Amino acid sequence: MITTSNLSKTYSGNEVLNIESLDIPKGQSFGLVGNNGAGKTTYFSLLLDLIKPSTGFIKSNDIQVNESEDWKPFTSAFIDESFLIGYLTAEEYFYFIGELRGQNKADVDKLVAQFEDFFHGEILGQKKYLRDLSKGNQKKAGIVAALIGNPEVIILDEPFANLDPTTQIRLKGIIKDLAEKQGTTVLISSHDLMHVTDVCERIVVLEKGEVVKDLKTSEATLKELEVHFAGTGF
Repeated sequence: MITTSNLSKTYSGNEVLNIESLDIPKGQSFGLVGNNGAGKTTYFSLLLDLIKPSTGFIKSNDIQVNESEDWKPFTSAFIDESFLIGYLTAEEYFYFIGELRGQNKADVDKLVAQFEDFFHGEILGQKKYLRDLSKGNQKKAGIVAALIGNPEVIILDEPFANLDPTTQIRLKGIIKDLAEKQGTTVLISSHDLMHVTDVCERIVVLEKGEVVKDLKTSEATLKELEVHFAGTGF
C-alpha cells in the first residue's frame, strides 16, 4: 500500500530524515514513535506532499506522491489545527469536506451521527466557529472530518494529545474499528507509548530521522519501548 524508498529530507545541510526502506501493507494499523525532532511529522508531511523529499520517494498504491495527485481521493489526514477552516462551524466544515469527497449532506450526517458520544455534546449544534473551540474539540472535529468519504489511508499526528481520558478511550475504539473491521490503513504518530501499543499492530521507532526499531506489537512491546526510551538519554 505505502512504499518508502531511499527517502531523505535535509534542511540547510542538516539531515532530519533518512529512511532507506519502509513498507506499510493495506489495512495495517501502523504507529510511529520517537522523541521530539525524531522525524515523525516530517515523514507524514512527505507522505502528504506538504514538503518535497531531498532524495527518494514515497508511493501510495503505486502512485508517487510528489509526482501525482491521484493518491489524494483515497487519503485523508489530520496533522494539526492548520487543517481546519477556522471561520466555519463544525457542521459547515464537515459538509465542505464531504463535498470534496463526493459525499452529500445526508452521507455526512449519517457518518457524523456515529460519533455523538465522541463529541460529548460539545461540537455539534453549538453555533461556534472551529477557531473558538478548545484544542481538544478542534482535534475531535479534525479527526472525524478525516473519516468522511471512507478513505483507504488515514494519517493522524498525535491524535491523543489534548484529549481527556474518556475521549482517548473512545478514540482508541474508533481507530481499532477502522483497521480491523473496515480494512483502512491507519498511520499514527504519538508520544503516548501505552495508547499506541493498544491500537497499532506494528510500531516503528524513529531516532534522529532513522528507523531504529520495527516491532510487531505483542504483550512485551510496551515494556520494550519504555526500556528503549529510558536509555536514550533525552
